[in-house]
Amino acid sequence: MEELIAKRYIKALQSNADLESMKNMTAIFSALAESFKDASFINIIENPNVATKDKSKILLDSIKEAQSKTVDNFIKLLVENKRINIIPAIAQEMKKYVAHSTKTYEGVIYSDTKINQNLVAKLSSGLSKKFDSKITLATVNNDFNGIKVDVEALGIEINFSKDRIDNQMIEHIIKAI
Repeated sequence: MEELIAKRYIKALQSNADLESMKNMTAIFSALAESFKDASFINIIENPNVATKDKSKILLDSIKEAQSKTVDNFIKLLVENKRINIIPAIAQEMKKYVAHSTKTYEGVIYSDTKINQNLVAKLSSGLSKKFDSKITLATVNNDFNGIKVDVEALGIEINFSKDRIDNQMIEHIIKAI
């Protein structure tokens, strides 16, 4: 639900801003979204005993260095409409908008083994050519038995599971017998 509301706000913002302004606003809202990971910050923002004027001041003081009337007015609008809690969703949707506009995406490679940076570069360049975009990949070590490449913004998930390959080989051998 928050994503839908965030998309409406972003649509209004992007109609009056160029790509560079949207990039700057994305950085500002990403920083604000990080604040929502702090429990004490959330307690203050969600506390009904704290006046909306004080909430607005807290948020505006945190982005004062940006010196952007558009962002200041947008924050005031969010506070006025009691939509402060969607700031993380707004940041996420802004990142998606900028990524689609610049055709620059980030992805993750999951594996249980360490992956050579050469392989990461080849995967990145191959995907970039295939999707006519610039795709950068980061690696994450986890317990996945194989390799999984995920570029969420493009809806790409490529999965090479050792278990699945083993099962397919066993099925093939059984069929051959």
